Amino acid sequence: MKLLFIILTVLSSFLSNMETKTMQSDFTITVSEEVNAPMNYPGTITMHGQLFRLTMFGLESAYDGKTLYTYNADVDELTLSNPTEVELREANPFLYAQALVPVCNVTERAITNNQSPITIITLTPKDQSIGINRFVLKLRTADLIPLSVELKEGKKTTVLRLKEPKFITTQPEYVLRPDKDTYVNDMRL
Repeated sequence: MKLLFIILTVLSSFLSNMETKTMQSDFTITVSEEVNAPMNYPGTITMHGQLFRLTMFGLESAYDGKTLYTYNADVDELTLSNPTEVELREANPFLYAQALVPVCNVTERAITNNQSPITIITLTPKDQSIGINRFVLKLRTADLIPLSVELKEGKKTTVLRLKEPKFITTQPEYVLRPDKDTYVNDMRL
């Protein structure tokens, strides 16, 4: 019981950091399936709790806590929507980790990598019917900055690798504002 408390304390401290601090990083998402070659997708993200600003696939997205703004420069279109909890968790893997804690067994191990201690937290569902096999979060131990997230679902593995993640003090705007000629597609309810 004491070990689980310590693990949850590290995980809770990390999740608290993600709620109270703003993190910024470039990243690469690698999606692998047993029968296909891995596919890599680069991007950039700034996040603070549920709020985020994301650039990926030639799209820019921002979430201000209520509205998801998605701008497609190719067609000069800004789409406004109200995302579901599931869509938000898919966009922010750290929120997904928070949602998984109550339904998972949690383990932790420490390793040293390039003279920097790393904490690896693994969440394994108690009931495999929730759709995932494993969720692995690697943190830089000293400041609890995330380095990578791995999500195993059946034969598919998705890995998010952060490149030089850091906490920043400047708050970006979590709203995308259209130019006067931009088409606005408002899908909010």
